[in-house]
Amino acid sequence: MILALVSTAAVLVALRLDREPELPPGVPPQPAAVAVDPRIDPVVATAPEPTPSGISRSIAPALRDPALGELTGMISDSLTGQVLWTRDPGQPRIPASNDKVLSAAAFLEAMPHDQRLTTTVVAGDNGQVILKGAGDPTLSAQPADADTFYTGPGRIADLAAQIERAGLPVTSVAVDLSAFSGPTMDTTWDRRDIQGGDIAPVESVMVDGARLEPLDEYSPRSPTPGRMAGEALAAALGVEGPVTEVTAPAGDRVIAKVTSAPLVTRVNDMLRYSDNVLAETLAIELSVHRGGPPTHAGGVDAVEQVLSSMFPEQWAGTTLQDASGISYANRTTPELLDAVMTAASGPSRPALRPMLDGLPIAAGTGTLADRFPATTPGAGWVRAKTGTLTGVSSLTGIVQTVDGRVLSFALMSGGTSPADARPALDAVVGQLRECGCR
Repeated sequence: MILALVSTAAVLVALRLDREPELPPGVPPQPAAVAVDPRIDPVVATAPEPTPSGISRSIAPALRDPALGELTGMISDSLTGQVLWTRDPGQPRIPASNDKVLSAAAFLEAMPHDQRLTTTVVAGDNGQVILKGAGDPTLSAQPADADTFYTGPGRIADLAAQIERAGLPVTSVAVDLSAFSGPTMDTTWDRRDIQGGDIAPVESVMVDGARLEPLDEYSPRSPTPGRMAGEALAAALGVEGPVTEVTAPAGDRVIAKVTSAPLVTRVNDMLRYSDNVLAETLAIELSVHRGGPPTHAGGVDAVEQVLSSMFPEQWAGTTLQDASGISYANRTTPELLDAVMTAASGPSRPALRPMLDGLPIAAGTGTLADRFPATTPGAGWVRAKTGTLTGVSSLTGIVQTVDGRVLSFALMSGGTSPADARPALDAVVGQLRECGCR
């Protein structure tokens, strides 16, 4: 009886607590909860067209900032392809990581968007297993349920689980790096950038982009990525002893395999985080796909061949030393960068359209997350690839104006500190967002 009374009292109290309080007369009722509509409204094709004079007038004040240094650039209407503003657009400049815009265009134009790479483990002699790479640096050593830096990668943990299910007693682990050949570092790269986190020797077996801290974008990289990957597999299998490098005999039995994310996902990871290692391996993948050599030089040649055939009129002045942009020997023009971005955001080359998803969003994602403060024009409306080296700052992308028109742009600045040049470039693009530019 006492328990029943207590239970009844608890129900009455709960009902009183859940009941909405009575409001004084004249107070409007609480509005309904806001519903989120996840649809993306397409850009209206009939949005007012900007004019060259409107563009020039809108960005003129921002262009006077001395922090821009020596500025060259081009701005176009994505829908029509009309060039709306230029400043020395054919002058070859160091692009820094805007080089990745060119590389991404070549990858998406020339390879299937659903292409994947397969990393295998083959059985060697005397209980040895051999980790054989195919050039996928996104393979992750993170545990099965842990976060990874790259999107949807294959995992060492999956390979280890497959090996254990095969029932093969494992005594040692080796790596086969023969899928790539030639130098693993370009002659113009600085080996100090390995410790600095910008690059690693480009080998056909890597885990987590050779990052020593797998989730840290700026982590130092390993100087021996292939061996690091082999050690990750050995640790997952509980195997002690040194990891060696071997060439697996043809026809050896495959006992485990994992695949990478599709090409388009890997390209967008490269753009979003400006990942140099991923850019260089994708270039070699392109070379192999086209029947070329699995080398760094072959990858650069393949990018140049694809791009020069895509944009023959804008190609003059471009020479590439790498696919990532960390070399000071790279040269390209705002004209070519803008042509690529106009093609990606307009109707002329639909194969390039997916790269827009990978471009960092101003004040939102990737390398633009800490640029375009949220209260400034352009925040949330600009998608662009950044490029930074000492004395070099570039920005290539698209912006939607307040009238709903999409503009492409390529701006290349030099001779001033990137810390000063970057906000000055952002201010120019922010004015494009604010203007109807008519």
